[in-house]
Amino acid sequence: MEVDFDPSRISYADLLDVFWSAHRPTSRPFSRQYMSAILTHDDEQLRIAEESRDRLAVSVGTIYTRIAPLERFHLAEEYHQKYRLRSASALYREMREYYPDESDFQDSTAVARLNGYLDGNGTRDELEAEIDSYGLSAVGQDLLSRAAGKPGNR
Repeated sequence: MEVDFDPSRISYADLLDVFWSAHRPTSRPFSRQYMSAILTHDDEQLRIAEESRDRLAVSVGTIYTRIAPLERFHLAEEYHQKYRLRSASALYREMREYYPDESDFQDSTAVARLNGYLDGNGTRDELEAEIDSYGLSAVGQDLLSRAAGKPGNR
């Protein structure tokens, strides 16, 4: 996943803190295709990423997350795009009505937000504040609300 961010709203170091807390950097990848990596855009990002990794390693041990300069960004295969939402078939169908074109679906902020909630990201308050803005049916809203409220989701 490539992340665009506004450094006036969140620092690169703060993004790295979120990254480290959102996956298991001490787990060996079972294949190169599924390795965890931080690909940096410049020497400053590389330095900050390596320093954050080294600080974390002091408390957790060996970290297998690769840190390297970005050479070229590749989108994941279509079936990996918005994976959690694709697994929630009723919600997926509703969003595909809004975004029948695959590239529009993949690029949609609304689709990304729903996928994030389904994956346990975001808070219950955030979801409640914006759920009406997605244009979901009452059934879709209920499905999203229940799925986002499962144990393990925040």
